[in-house]
Amino acid sequence: MVSWISMTFVRKSLRYFLLSAFTVLGTSNAVLAAGGQIIFGVVPQQSATRLAQVWVPLMRQLSAATGYEIKFATAKDIPTFEACLARNAYDIAYMNPYHYTVFHDAVGYQAFAKQREKKLKGVIVAKADSSVNNLADLDGSQVAFPSPAAFGASVIPRAEMRSQEIEFTPKYVKSHDSVYRSVALGLFPAGGGVGRTLNNISENIRAQLKVIHTTDNYTPHAFAASQNLTQNVVTSITSELVGIQDKTLLDPLGMKGFETAHNEDWNDVRSLNLEVKQTEIIASGEIECRLN
Repeated sequence: MVSWISMTFVRKSLRYFLLSAFTVLGTSNAVLAAGGQIIFGVVPQQSATRLAQVWVPLMRQLSAATGYEIKFATAKDIPTFEACLARNAYDIAYMNPYHYTVFHDAVGYQAFAKQREKKLKGVIVAKADSSVNNLADLDGSQVAFPSPAAFGASVIPRAEMRSQEIEFTPKYVKSHDSVYRSVALGLFPAGGGVGRTLNNISENIRAQLKVIHTTDNYTPHAFAASQNLTQNVVTSITSELVGIQDKTLLDPLGMKGFETAHNEDWNDVRSLNLEVKQTEIIASGEIECRLN
């Protein structure tokens, strides 16, 4: 019988795995921090095209205000993004709450900001005209999720379904948008997401869905910096980010603004004591980290 590894062991293993990578990456990233490009990785909850549409204007504003060239990047799917975080591939990353707790410990990402006036809540959606109206209706079904470690859209909904003793088979479709589209097409009776990405999906898809369950609240996604960025760079970017009030930048992101954040803000996530069995974090493999 398999014995599942605790998060403490996972973090120590990831740290050991990455020790040699730091030697290679540390010098090049220090050069970036000194005045070259700063790579800003965004978790691929949506397609790369859609992410670029809503995030690049924000990064251009930050670049103009700070004098640093901040370049958008993402990965082809969430598991690949996890592997990129494990390799310290991004100078700044927008990552889910669980990813932050893991990669803070494993490679030293340090949170500096988060979405203002926001708590992360997962949702389970079903086709609007279906007979599925609550979690109990999903007993014995296949349910779509973005990836095993997508916190609000997968980890928490699955945990809450299991706490209600609902039997289901998770199917991972790689992004939030893919969840919504597959449910709208009737490929799955239901799927997991979060409010922000559901609100950002096209009206045509959203109109075909209904929310049948909302999870408990947690600290939202982290904006976190690699240890290879100097504190002066991080302070400058933080100051400009939290000062942004331009709705033409914020509305496409589905955000009201940003506020400073600290590592301990994610202790609510740490208190869940999640294990590999529940999250299946990816830390290695052949990957492309700067899809842009």
